[in-house]
Amino acid sequence: MRASRRTAATIAATTLATGSLIWTPTAFASAPDIPPGAVEITKKDPDGVLLAGAAFALLDTLNGTKALTGKTNADGILRFENVHPGTYRLKETDSGSPLHEVAPDQDVIVTPEHTAKLTIIDTFKPAELLVKKTDKKTGKPLAGAVINITPTTGTGKVITLTTGTDGTATTKLPVSSRNGTAYTGIETKAPAGYELDTTPVKITAKPAAKTTATFTNTKKDTTPPPTTPPTTPPTTPPVTPTTPPPTTPPVTPPVTPSIPPTTPATTPPSTQNPPAPSQSTSTAPAPPTDTPSTPPTKGSLAQTGADSNTWLLAAGGLLIVAGGGALIAARRKKAEDEAESTTAS
Repeated sequence: MRASRRTAATIAATTLATGSLIWTPTAFASAPDIPPGAVEITKKDPDGVLLAGAAFALLDTLNGTKALTGKTNADGILRFENVHPGTYRLKETDSGSPLHEVAPDQDVIVTPEHTAKLTIIDTFKPAELLVKKTDKKTGKPLAGAVINITPTTGTGKVITLTTGTDGTATTKLPVSSRNGTAYTGIETKAPAGYELDTTPVKITAKPAAKTTATFTNTKKDTTPPPTTPPTTPPTTPPVTPTTPPPTTPPVTPPVTPSIPPTTPATTPPSTQNPPAPSQSTSTAPAPPTDTPSTPPTKGSLAQTGADSNTWLLAAGGLLIVAGGGALIAARRKKAEDEAESTTAS
């Protein structure tokens, strides 16, 4: 008994000197007069559901050996009895659920005749997100797209992804509910040569599930714009002017006075007997029988009255007769000359 008290006093003095608790189950093993304590664990998930089958172990802090082990019951409770007072390391070795992560290790202090009650919450396993970036028309994978994944509700962390050469990117999304957590994906930078597509893509991340979000882009139009804009036809018909445009009168070429052609005089037929033919064997051609052509008179003397200038008419008639006789004589002379010429030849 005195040795036990001496050991307890030494431990207490050391604690006061160093300010740290160094009591261990081994230290109390030699003090059977100190009553043991207990550890009670309640296991839940973020939705408050009690989890059965979770495995835990109390580890000795001095050598790391397992002092006690156990699993939660149907009510999600595990109780370690008759635990010697001291400091232990509580380690969850199995969550007992495919949807939950194991909780991190933590220290547990056991005191005499007291039960250390702990509530351990196992978070949901994250979802695995696969982002695909493709050409909208051909389905070709596109590299270099930058996409932000943001929680739809709450103040969660924004995750930024950049697609690789195969047009994909992966990440893990935290899940806060058994039914899944909503996220929104928005492209902030398009691949080279493509239009930016800011259409949001909704993503539902469920515990330990794989999900895929596909983003597409349209290639930029490389056709150069026309140098001049197309002409838009008028919406109203053009106004027709009420006055006709001035016209230039046609130029009339100068009129050249025409000179009536002179009709060659023809020899009227002769009523006299032609001269006797010579004794030559050749026969003279007959004289032309064309009658003289007198050009028509284009004017006439003005009528001044029945009693005026009667003598002028008579003189004119004589001149006409004389002229006609002279013309007949000239033609007869010409015919005789031609006949003599023919006879001589």
